[in-house]
Amino acid sequence: MNLKLIKIKYTLSILILFISSLSAQSFDIPKLSLAGIPFEILITNIPDSVKSVELSVVNQNKSYNFNWKVVEGKISEKIAIDISGNYLVKSNIIPPKQSFINVIPGWLSVIPPLIAIFLALIIRQVVVSLSLGIFSGALIYYNFDPLTAFLRFADTLMLNVLIDKDHMFIIVFTLLIGGVVGVISANGGTAGLAQQITKLAKTARSGMISSWLLGVMIFFDDYANSLIIGNMMRPITDKLKISREKLAYIVDSTAAPIASIVIISTWVGYEVGLISDGLVTIGSTQNAYDVFISAIPYSFYPIATIYFVFLTSFMQRDFGPMLKFERAARNKKIVLNEEESETKNKINSENAKWFNGAIPIFVILFGTIFSLAATGIYNLNIAGVTEYSIQNIINHADSFSSLLWASFGASIVAIVMTVSQRILSLNNAIEAWQKGIQSMLIAVIILVFAWAISSVTNDLKTADYIISLLSDSIDPRLLPALVFIICATIGFSTGTSWGTMAIVMPIVIPLTYHVGNIFGLDSESLQNVLLGVISSVLAGSVFGDHCSPIADTTILSSLASKCNHIDHVKTQLPYAISVGIFSVVFGSIPSAYGLNPFISILLIFAGLTLFIKFFGKKV
Repeated sequence: MNLKLIKIKYTLSILILFISSLSAQSFDIPKLSLAGIPFEILITNIPDSVKSVELSVVNQNKSYNFNWKVVEGKISEKIAIDISGNYLVKSNIIPPKQSFINVIPGWLSVIPPLIAIFLALIIRQVVVSLSLGIFSGALIYYNFDPLTAFLRFADTLMLNVLIDKDHMFIIVFTLLIGGVVGVISANGGTAGLAQQITKLAKTARSGMISSWLLGVMIFFDDYANSLIIGNMMRPITDKLKISREKLAYIVDSTAAPIASIVIISTWVGYEVGLISDGLVTIGSTQNAYDVFISAIPYSFYPIATIYFVFLTSFMQRDFGPMLKFERAARNKKIVLNEEESETKNKINSENAKWFNGAIPIFVILFGTIFSLAATGIYNLNIAGVTEYSIQNIINHADSFSSLLWASFGASIVAIVMTVSQRILSLNNAIEAWQKGIQSMLIAVIILVFAWAISSVTNDLKTADYIISLLSDSIDPRLLPALVFIICATIGFSTGTSWGTMAIVMPIVIPLTYHVGNIFGLDSESLQNVLLGVISSVLAGSVFGDHCSPIADTTILSSLASKCNHIDHVKTQLPYAISVGIFSVVFGSIPSAYGLNPFISILLIFAGLTLFIKFFGKKV
C-alpha cells in the first residue's frame, strides 16, 4: 500500500513539474491581426521534452494548420491569415494566453488616423478630432462593441499613457518649463533681455536685425517669443519706419521655427516623447533625445526660415505684398498712440533686468547638459564601459531626468531671484509660476491624446498596412520630402503643429524603417532617411503652424505686432512657400540620397541669397 502511494506521489510530482514547465512558457499571440499581413508567433522557454508544436487557427469557414520544430527551446515564426474573421487558436501541447484572434481588413487600420486628420481639417479642434480617432480605433480593436470601446477608452488607453514613467517625466518637464516662462515674464527678465538688444537698433536695418536676434534668444517657448518680441519691439520698429507686417513676419518666423530645433524648449519634451514612442514601435534602443539632436541638421525648413528672416532684414529687399507694405512704412511716419507709449515705458522699467531672464534660462541649458553628462557617465560606469566619448555619454544619458532636474532647478532659481530682489512677493511669484504652468495645460492634454492615438495605431498595426501598400511603390529616399509636404498641408489646414506631429509621427517612423529594409538600404543610409523623415515631420508641422491663419502663434504674432491678421498671413505666405521649396529641393531630397546635411544647408542659404538678390527689390 505504501509502495502504491509512493508511485502515485511520484507520478503526481512528475505531472506537476511537467505542467509547471508548460505554464512557464511564454506564448503570446496578438489579439488582432490584419488580413494578409504576416504577424509573429513567438514561443520561448519550451522544455527539452517538447520537440515540435502544432498550432491550429480555425473558424467556421477556414482552418490554418502549422507544425513547427522547436529550436533551442523556442519557436519564432511569421504567419498570415488571408480571410477576415474571428479565429480560435489551439495548440497540441502549449496553450496560448490568448485563445482568440480577430483578423480585420487592412483598410480598417487606417480609419482612426484618417478620422483624426479629416475631422481636424473640418472642425479645427485637435483634441476632439484625436478623441474620435482614438474611440474609432477602440471600436475596431474591441470587435465593434461600442460600450467596451468607450470603457477601454477611459480606463485603458488613456490610463496606460499616463502611468508610463517616461510620459510622466515629459509632462512634468513641460509644465515646469511653462512655470519658468511665467516667472521670468512677470519679473521683467524677458523685458530686460529685450532692452539690451534694442540698444543696437538705430536704423531700419538694425531694428529688424535686433528683432531677429531677440527672436533667436527667446528660444525656449514660441508663445513667449511671439508676445515678448511683438510688444517690446513694436514701438521701436514704428519709429524706425518698419512695417508692422514685417515685424509680424519676424516675430512669427522666429517663434515656432527656433523653438522646434533648439535642445532646450517647451517643445523638446513633446518632440522627444513622440520620437521615443516611434522608436519603440520599430524595436530601436536608440536614445530618443540623441535622435532628436541628430535630426536637427536635417530640419532644413526651420533653419532656412531663420536665415531668410536675417537675409531680408540685412539686405532690405522684399517681394510680393510685403514689398508694398514696407515701402509704405518707409514713406510715412507712424505715430505712437498712448497705449504704445506705455509699452515703450515698460521697456525702460527698472524691474526689466536682463539677468532675471538669462540666469534661469542658463540654469535650464547648462543644468540639462551637466545632468546628461553626469547620468551618461554614471550609466557607463554601471555597464563597465570606460570609453567616455560624447556619443557614448549621450547614448547612455537619462535625458528625461536631466530635463526634469534642470527645469525644476530653474523654477526655484527664478522664484528665489524674483523674491530676493523684492520684485514680487512670494505669493505673487508662485502665482506667476502657476499661471505659466496653466498656459501649458493644453499642450499636455494634446500630448496625452497624442500618445493614446499612437497606442491605437500601434495596436491596429496601421503602419504595417501602409507599409504593405507602399513598400513596392515608393523609394524610401523620397519619404522625407513627401512627409514634409503632407505635414505642411495638415499643419496649415489645422493650424497646429503639435496635433500634426501627433498624427503623423507614430506612422512614418515604422513606415520608413520597414520600407528602407525592403529596399535593402544599408544601416547608414537608413539612418539618414530616418533622421530626414523625423525632421520633416517637425519641419513640415512648423511650416503649417507658423503660416496658417488659424494657428495660435500666427494670431499671437499679428496681435502682439498690432498688425492686421489677414495682411500678416498674405505677406508671410509667399516667403514661407519660397523657403519651403528651397528646403525640399536642396535639403530633403539630396540629403536622403546621402548628401551631407550641412552641405544641403549651405546650398539652401546660397539659393535663397541669390533668390532675394535677383527676385527681391530694394525697399
